[in-house]
Order: sequence, then structure tokens, then C-alpha cells
Amino acid sequence: MSDPLDPCRAPDLVLASVRHPGEEICLDVHLRAGAVSAIIPSRRDSSALPAATRVVDLDGRYVIPGLWDEHVHMTQWALASNRLDLSGAGSAREAAAVVGAHMAGDTSAGAGNGAGAPGPIQTLVGVGFRDAIWPDLPSLDLLDGVTRGRPTALISHDLHSVWLNSAAAQQYGVPVDAGGLLREEPAFDLTRELGQLPDAVVDPWVWQAGQAAAARGVVGIVDFEMTWNPDAWLRRISGGFAALRVEAGVYPQDLDRAVAEGLRTGLSVAGAGGLLSVGPLKVLIDGSLNTRTAYCVDPYPNGGHGLLTVSEAELLALLVRARQAGFVPAVHAIGDAANQVALDAFEAAGIAGRVEHAQFVRSEDFARFGRLGVTASVQPAHALDDRDAAEANWPGRTDRSFPLRSLLAAGATLALGSDAPVAPLDPWIAMSAATARARLDGRGPWHAEQALTRQEALTSSSRGRGRLRVGDPADIAVLDGDPLTVSDAEFAAMPVAATLVAGRFTYGG
Repeated sequence: MSDPLDPCRAPDLVLASVRHPGEEICLDVHLRAGAVSAIIPSRRDSSALPAATRVVDLDGRYVIPGLWDEHVHMTQWALASNRLDLSGAGSAREAAAVVGAHMAGDTSAGAGNGAGAPGPIQTLVGVGFRDAIWPDLPSLDLLDGVTRGRPTALISHDLHSVWLNSAAAQQYGVPVDAGGLLREEPAFDLTRELGQLPDAVVDPWVWQAGQAAAARGVVGIVDFEMTWNPDAWLRRISGGFAALRVEAGVYPQDLDRAVAEGLRTGLSVAGAGGLLSVGPLKVLIDGSLNTRTAYCVDPYPNGGHGLLTVSEAELLALLVRARQAGFVPAVHAIGDAANQVALDAFEAAGIAGRVEHAQFVRSEDFARFGRLGVTASVQPAHALDDRDAAEANWPGRTDRSFPLRSLLAAGATLALGSDAPVAPLDPWIAMSAATARARLDGRGPWHAEQALTRQEALTSSSRGRGRLRVGDPADIAVLDGDPLTVSDAEFAAMPVAATLVAGRFTYGG
């Protein structure tokens, strides 16, 4: 394929009359060979520019480095927008009623809202339920009562559990108890199977999701889809996908394959036009708050400490292997005990890396992130989505849950993301949650002492760049408002005028 990011093919471009956030002076940003070549005071006379240079007058808008979402499940995010939405259900009975109403209005087996994996009868798939704060419990009988024998699988908002009816349990050959719930690895296995739709169906949905992300100023994602990802992305990019840079994560079950193919974190994948590179090695060591499987020091109110899904010895061996193979480890750790285990393993293996989520951290472990060079890859929107579940399950200890300020103050590097489809793939939602610690619904801030400043949030969403500088890659977002001074409501819904990757417009322009 021709290389959409080939610096030799990129035309010279001037983004004229733009401003840095917080400043009044207008500047011209010159882009050449896919990088920022100059930032100079604006001038109206373009006669001195090379004849082929394109000048785009942006009329005083604001420029920032392009934004990254550091943790997504891109296929699941694309699928979620085409499945039955259960996020508004406040109880198991309400969720069942939504399913029943959908069944009554649409009994077709075709793709579309509720589309699932192909089978003898098309499975209805719902997404987004949050049973951790429900007053009642999911049950097999409840779901069977509204589904008319059609296989039905409902995936929780955090992807760590699936609620099935009897027909789906039979169709997919999975054992369930009276609750109808699968958790952790069995849930992940079934979620993967439910996502096995034809490429011709899924790829256009991913394309749409990529375009929507570009429209929000996103220039890159770290994709932790739970499958072998490089081939899928190579196919999509070869087919014309060019909205974003993608770092494709690898899971332990595929590490031998990755090593055999000569892959390592940061390696650009041949044939992808500069858009695709190899991401981190993702290792899940505990569950989630919603399923009460996050591994915690203190017991949950209803008993148990959650699950450590990878032993400490196994984790250390994986991190040593990652170091030897050139992979940066990204360890999923939500509970405070899991974060302790992850940091112990990083220290013992002598390797830096990432902790994905870091939602609940012991006070004595904050400084270890900075000392060990471990990035906290965090999803601020979860603090608002899960505040009630956190108060219920970590009572009296939520001052150290979603602890963004504590991590940053202790020397940790923060990398912001969404964990889409757990939260929307929109960095402004994430940054708003990080800075305001509240939704715009009148409910007060939750642990406002853990908030970031807007500049800190922007820096943590742009891989530490924070401000556009000469020599940067020409991955840029152009904004209609000053992100440092607009209201909280405007910040959360920041209008993006244009997005560029390597000096080429992926949105606007």
C-alpha cells in the first residue's frame, strides 16, 4: 500500500493564526515532513513560502498536541454501539424489562442493534449493566422469563461478567448456576466468541469508531482487544483505515507467537503505512470492582478479598520474559492488593512498565510508581461511574481510590484513557472527570482532593507533550476554545475544529 504517513509525500502545511492555550499571541505553525518545523509569530504575507505550501487560516483557534487514549478495546467499543444498551438499568428487573421490550419490538435475527455471534438462532447481546449497585440479583429464571427462548448474553460494563439465559448457556456450551453469571476468564472467552462476526460487518463499525475518535482530537490508541490484534489492524489499514495511530497490545497466550515473528513493543509493523506498531504485553492479575473480584487487602462487605488470577511467581516469570523479549508489561491491577503484587513484580524483575487502572492503591505504594518508573494508566471516568460501588465495597477507604493527585504527587507518570467500551472513547470526558471529579448533573465532586489541573490532564493525555513544540510529530488537535479557561461544561464537550496525524488532516481541514 502507499504510505499515508510517508514524510516525503506529506505536503508542507502552515496552520496560520493559532494560539497556545492560555496565551493571546497568534502564531503560525509550520509542518514539514510529518513534523512541526517552526512556530513563529503570525504573518499575513505568505509570499515567502514555497509555492506548494498550503496555508490554513484557523482564525485564532487553539492548538494542542494530539490526544491519545491509552487503553481501549476497539472491537468491543465498535460492537457496543450496535448492541442493546443496558447502562440505564437500575436493577436486574429493569435490565430484564429492557431486554423484554426489545424482544417484543424486534424479534429479527439479523445484524444491527443487539447483534451477536452467528449461530443457529442469532444471539441477542446487550452491554453496559452494572450489577454491583443493583438492589436485586441477576438470575437465570428472570432472564429466561423475558427472552422467549432466544439465546441472550448480557455483557457487564467492565467486561468482567456475562449474564446468560438458558438458551445461550446451551448454545455456547457453558455451565451456569441459578444466577446465570459467568465471571472473569469464562466471561472473557464467551465475549470473544460473541465478537466473531464477519470482518465485513465489524471493520466498517471500527472505521466509524475511528472517525468519531478523530473528531474528538484523538491521534492514537493503545488497543487491548483480547485477541491477536496485529493482523486485524493490518487488514483494516490496508483497506484504507487512516484515522488514528494504533499500538496493538499482545496477551500472554500470544507472546510466543509475537517473539517468533520478531515483534517487540514499539516496533512499527511493516505494510501499515506508519500507523500500526506493537503495543505492550497485557497481563490481567485481578478482576474488577463491579464483579467484586478486584483483589483487595481488606475483605469486601459480603466477604472475600477478590481474585488474584495470576500467581505472584507466574507474574514475575512473565515480566522477566517480557524484559528479555523487548516487551513493556502492562499489568491490569485494580484492587490495592493487586497493585502491591504488581509493583513487587516490577521491582523483582528489574523492569519498568505500566499498571492498567490502579484504581485502589495502598498509601505506602504511591511513591513506588515513581521510584520504579511504572506508569499509572488510568481511566478517570471510572471514578464517576463507580463512585457508589466504591463507597459500598471499599467503605472508609475511598480517599485512596482513583487516586490521581496522590499518584502524580508521588512522582508517578499518568497516562489517561477510557477502557472503551467501559467508558466512551472521548478524551474530553476522561479529562473532565480528572479535573472536576463530578458529572454535570448537580451531584457534588467526589474526593476533589484527587483532581488534576487542566494542564496536567492535557499533558497526561498527550504522552507528556502538553504543549506543541518544534520537532514534535505533527499530530495535532485544533480547538475552538481555550481548554485552560473555558467552563467545566465546555471543557467536557470541547469542540474540536480539526485533527492531524503526521501533518495530514484526519478530521476537519
